[in-house]
Amino acid sequence: MSSVQFDRIALIGIGLIGSSIAYDIRRLGLAKEIVVSTRKAETLKRAEELGLGDRYTISAADAVEDADLVIVSVPVGASGSVAEEISTHMKPGAIVTDVGSTKASVIAQMQPHIPAGVHFIPGHPLAGTEKSGPDAGFPGLFEGRWCIFTPLPGTDETALKKLRHFWETLGSRVDEMDAEHHDKVLAIVSHLPHIIAYNIVGTADDLETVTESEVIKYSASGFRDFTRLAASDPTMWRDVCLHNRDAILEMLARFSEDLASLQRAIRWGEGDKIFELFTRTRAIRRSIIQAGQDVDAPDFGRHALDKKN
Repeated sequence: MSSVQFDRIALIGIGLIGSSIAYDIRRLGLAKEIVVSTRKAETLKRAEELGLGDRYTISAADAVEDADLVIVSVPVGASGSVAEEISTHMKPGAIVTDVGSTKASVIAQMQPHIPAGVHFIPGHPLAGTEKSGPDAGFPGLFEGRWCIFTPLPGTDETALKKLRHFWETLGSRVDEMDAEHHDKVLAIVSHLPHIIAYNIVGTADDLETVTESEVIKYSASGFRDFTRLAASDPTMWRDVCLHNRDAILEMLARFSEDLASLQRAIRWGEGDKIFELFTRTRAIRRSIIQAGQDVDAPDFGRHALDKKN
């Protein structure tokens, strides 16, 4: 029985997510042809050297010609320009999806350019590492991870089922929610942690009383784990901040209030309050492990990822 799900899949953007999708499409035999497109010639050349596709082009418009599935894997701020470029080149019945970490903004940018007869299904696979570029991808990235769809009203059920089957074949667990709810949830579970990490690493860098050699030397005490998040793609995270602004600001305000409460507890020596908070947060870690979203191993389970890379 054939495992082919689409005759032609076009991958627009070939960074960590795009390249990992390409590896899995090839490994699982999900397409007869993979077309890779990215705007930078050197990135496209590297993708070809890695054998990520069957055909390569700088032009996103050329890439989507006769494609049955188009996956847009670009920084969220570029979603609109990509949609505009490909809008008149997609065939009727094609499915267009994305992998962006913000959904309301992506929908606002892309939907006006999606022609009638083309099925636009916004998506977001909750998977990745701090690495970027085509060399960062690897097969199996999506295994056991969530992929969230934020389908628009009137979305074709057959197209939705096909895209769900695709992501489930990649190993993902698929869920659906509205775009605004997605953006609020991701603001706390993903966006805020990255912003905090960027900020604390920047603070350490600014401290003139701590030399760079001391920061590196003693990083195993906790600082190292912040630097992993803070090493993420700056373009991607700049766009996330700008395109999920309201939800991020709301979560930052809540975090600031909780941080002020902790500050008062430390100042006034309120050990019971501090202990209660730390106990509650420790339980959250155990819940994440029980949910299969990490493993109970040293270095927050990153050894497992290192082996895959």
